[in-house]
Amino acid sequence: MEAITALGDPVRRRVYDYVVAQDHEVGRAEAADAAGIQRTLAAFHLDRLADAGLLDVVFRRPPGRSGPGAGRPAKLYRRSAADHVVSLPPRDYGTPAALLAEVVESLGAESDLERVARRHGRTAGESAEGGVEEVLARQGYEPYRTDGAAGVVRMRNCPFHAVAREFPPLVCGMNLALVEGLLEGMGETELRARMRARPGECCVEITSKNNDD
Repeated sequence: MEAITALGDPVRRRVYDYVVAQDHEVGRAEAADAAGIQRTLAAFHLDRLADAGLLDVVFRRPPGRSGPGAGRPAKLYRRSAADHVVSLPPRDYGTPAALLAEVVESLGAESDLERVARRHGRTAGESAEGGVEEVLARQGYEPYRTDGAAGVVRMRNCPFHAVAREFPPLVCGMNLALVEGLLEGMGETELRARMRARPGECCVEITSKNNDD
């Protein structure tokens, strides 16, 4: 509840959204510029988010600065590795999901799971409104386009992270089939989903069928 309450302030939410959208650790000055606020106010909001467990704090010196006279390491912020879920009354969906995943693995039913996931994605895509990135964002993937790689869409978040930690091949295969079905349902014939695991991100990315990178 403390974590969710911390995001109630619109300025703090703006700071949080900026930090978690970056592929690097963010300093106070950068966060202040992005949110259009003073550095001291940005520091207050960043520390409040860290206290609530929404951001992790690291201390690093800028590249190229080391040894005596380099100064104190800068305080930097990044997305927290913790998950925050609020349910009133309390619900536990993670345990049955893990149990079902274990059953699928024990039965060797991965292909059945992927077939159902692809069908589900196709159905969702047929009724989806907006572009691919907009649809993925609504599903919690947090998509972004890479620099210098035209047509590549990656996702910073895996909506199935809790189960994927225990059953990575199973969940990643299901996730790929789900996104493939989504693209098919949306009629995106020039795009393809492929497995491209990256630390801290979703295992699937979307690229042009002409991109062989």
